[in-house]
Amino acid sequence: MRVVVFTEPHRGASYDDQLRFARALEAGGFEGFLRADHYQAMGADPGLPGPTDAWLTLAALARETSRIRLGTLVTSATFRLPGPLAVMVAQVDQMSGGRVELGIGAGWYEREHTSYGIPFPAVGERFDRLAEQLEVITGLWRTPVGEAYSFHGDHYRLVDAPALPKPVQQPGPPVIIGGRGPKRTPELAARYADEFNMPFKSVAETAASYDRVVEACDRHGRTDSGQAPLVLSAGIVVAIGGTDAEVRERAAPLHHMSALPPEDPVIGSPAQLVDRIGEFAAVGATRVHLRLIDLADLDHLELIAAEVLPQL
Repeated sequence: MRVVVFTEPHRGASYDDQLRFARALEAGGFEGFLRADHYQAMGADPGLPGPTDAWLTLAALARETSRIRLGTLVTSATFRLPGPLAVMVAQVDQMSGGRVELGIGAGWYEREHTSYGIPFPAVGERFDRLAEQLEVITGLWRTPVGEAYSFHGDHYRLVDAPALPKPVQQPGPPVIIGGRGPKRTPELAARYADEFNMPFKSVAETAASYDRVVEACDRHGRTDSGQAPLVLSAGIVVAIGGTDAEVRERAAPLHHMSALPPEDPVIGSPAQLVDRIGEFAAVGATRVHLRLIDLADLDHLELIAAEVLPQL
């Protein structure tokens, strides 16, 4: 089982906070550091000192870490044009020596779009744009050096793009697609993704989602085409401790009002987290994303590194 940690800096974290956290992850033996791509906190707390841009942050972390994988869970397709995004991710992949992953989704949090003047079309158009972005980004990365890439879609048009720079990882950094959508999300994952992630739901809901994605892969002939099997991953909200007091303190933020949909956290002991990871493994997950709330709580990381990772 591969274990990465997922963070939400929009809740309140400076770049220095994230650097300290990423270095602790690297020292603790975790596989990677993935972060949300949001420009605004989702509750009443303003999330001081304010948001940090996901790809600016990852570029800096790429130069200040050496082993852990770095990426987004997930970049919003509404925030950036696909051509420049392909350039950004390829450059950060070079800066990291080939350790970057692109999690990308359609975007969903309307308030941050309104606050910062970012267009927020209806959900159908957002998914149409996401599909075109996936085609453009992967197409640019796969185009051989010396050849040009063109694309004519309903929302994006590229003419004779030089398709540079190239990422270190070939044919490109792993693409993560996830979410609870029952129709278009599995289809996009089957066509474009290296990993499908079900975020922060029960084992039963996650298993049902995996079934839909596997069926979509079969419909698209993914296995017969020789394409690598889709990695199945699960997100887990974590608030564990060595004492009841530690557990209560770490779980307290989970009870605050938020725009997020209902989740199925692990609140309790390290053994309970080990058991939950085992349950996800039993339904097909080979990677988990542990969502930790407080980036200043390095003791939480150390507890997981000491008492959970060795059992996996």
